[in-house]
Amino acid sequence: MNSKFLLPFFLFGGFVLGQNHFELNEASKNYNVKIDVQNCDKEECRGKGKIELFDKRTHKKFQTLISDDLNFYLDKNQMPTANIIQLYNEQSPLIFEDFNFDGTEDVAVRNGNQSSYAGPSYDVYVYNITKKQLVLSEELTNLAYENLGMFHTDAERKRLTTFSKSGCCWHLTTEYTVIPNKGLVKVYEEEEDATGGERVKVTTKEFIDDKWITRIKDYPINEYYK
Repeated sequence: MNSKFLLPFFLFGGFVLGQNHFELNEASKNYNVKIDVQNCDKEECRGKGKIELFDKRTHKKFQTLISDDLNFYLDKNQMPTANIIQLYNEQSPLIFEDFNFDGTEDVAVRNGNQSSYAGPSYDVYVYNITKKQLVLSEELTNLAYENLGMFHTDAERKRLTTFSKSGCCWHLTTEYTVIPNKGLVKVYEEEEDATGGERVKVTTKEFIDDKWITRIKDYPINEYYK
């Protein structure tokens, strides 16, 4: 079931120059990446982090991004991963995607564990064509702080999906679209409520033709979660 929460996985090359320095050359389509982080042990890095992006065509430094807590785990090769988002599992320190569907590559940078249930939180930067730089998006950053970690990007449907929960038995999936010059617009919700213990009440709300359409279904809990 968790497979639907995965973003595409990009294999990347790189090598460790020092205990706290890493280079990723296949994490992004447009940039080679250098990461410096304050503290690393055998499996985990944390603390102040600096991410330097270098244009792959010109090899010149494009931009430097800072994280107050670039917290991440190292893989079996003692390297950080990139572009992995798994609900309740691995979430990479850097996610390169087109988050606002304008045809340009954006980036989310891990910044601590401030999302729901002390999960990963991200500062989300989108490419600004006028400034020719990545700029912080407050709306997208809020999505990555207020839900269960980083949101999922569906490029084909042009939707952003967030996941929330309360305890074991209540879950909420929300989808947003991005409208130019307006921002995020919520277009879909699915609420799974199993707090009664024996049955699951599933409420879906979809925004169609400028109005919300609500559907409610009820399932035996052992059939719904089998």
